[in-house]
Amino acid sequence: MKTSFVSNLAVQNAMRLTIQQQQAEMLNLQKELTTGRHADVGLTLGATTSRSLNLQRELARMNALTSTNSIVNQRLSASQEALETMASAAQKVRDTLVTFKGNDSADKLAIQKTEIDSALSLFTAAANTSFNGEFLFSGINSDAKPLADYNSTVTSAAKTAFNTALSTYMAAQVPPLTSMDQFSVTQMQDFITTVVEPMYTGAQWDADWSDASNQNMTSRISTSEVIESSTNVNTTGVRMFAIASVLASELMDKGVTSEVRSAIGEAALDYVEKGITGIDAERSALGVAEARVKKANDSLAAQIKLVTTHIGDIEGIDEEAASTRINLLKTQLETSYTLTSRIQQLSLLNFL
Repeated sequence: MKTSFVSNLAVQNAMRLTIQQQQAEMLNLQKELTTGRHADVGLTLGATTSRSLNLQRELARMNALTSTNSIVNQRLSASQEALETMASAAQKVRDTLVTFKGNDSADKLAIQKTEIDSALSLFTAAANTSFNGEFLFSGINSDAKPLADYNSTVTSAAKTAFNTALSTYMAAQVPPLTSMDQFSVTQMQDFITTVVEPMYTGAQWDADWSDASNQNMTSRISTSEVIESSTNVNTTGVRMFAIASVLASELMDKGVTSEVRSAIGEAALDYVEKGITGIDAERSALGVAEARVKKANDSLAAQIKLVTTHIGDIEGIDEEAASTRINLLKTQLETSYTLTSRIQQLSLLNFL
């Protein structure tokens, strides 16, 4: 009978290698228990890895949409609050015109002017509302302050343009008008409809009042939906309110006749009614956009839950089996440590 020589060093090295393998496997199993998925998805799934990657990419895209929708919803909410303030300012102008209708007293006309100027300032401040460093009512020109302050400390371009238009119109009449009390009802109505209104409905609006873009911001809220997520101060409602405020502020307290003042008041009241209607229309449009965002978020939440469940079915581990395997490895490691310790204590000197 022949025996082969086996050194205790070889046995120790083999045991050490076994321990390293068991430790690496335990680390992977602990990672799997923590994450709930295979430590090496590609190695475990093989050819079906691409399916898992596609689902992960789809999940990331839907989560990104959910995040951007949150910002869109906040912007829409802030826009609605600003529009509510603008609508309140327009209603204040309307109420003031109705309250002081038919009054020719200088004191009451002064109060009316103060009320209307205050409403115009409030309207302007709301129109220039910003959110996250972007102006809400500038359209895609979100870095530009949308609406000029008509009653600014330095005479605004809009105020200068109105005064120039009034002086030019008076000088062009035959005979020329040298004072406001010379205006007839027909002339005042003509001035309002042929001179003032085109200044606010045409290209001069951009020069005197607005730095906003007519193109609103758009946002993708789902894989198939893109909505307009903002509005701008170039809408009809804002323009009509501006005409009404300027007419009432600039002309009502001038030395015109009662009949002319009444005509100015009727025109201003008509414009402010159109302004309120236009602003309410914008509020409705943004309300529809908010509803669409909510529906999109509900749909995304359902899809995210479904895809997450599917990914879990593909990449998920059997936690009970993993825990059992970890306990088994712990037992094996403890046994290996004990055997290694005993082998290291073997020495020929103990038997001599």
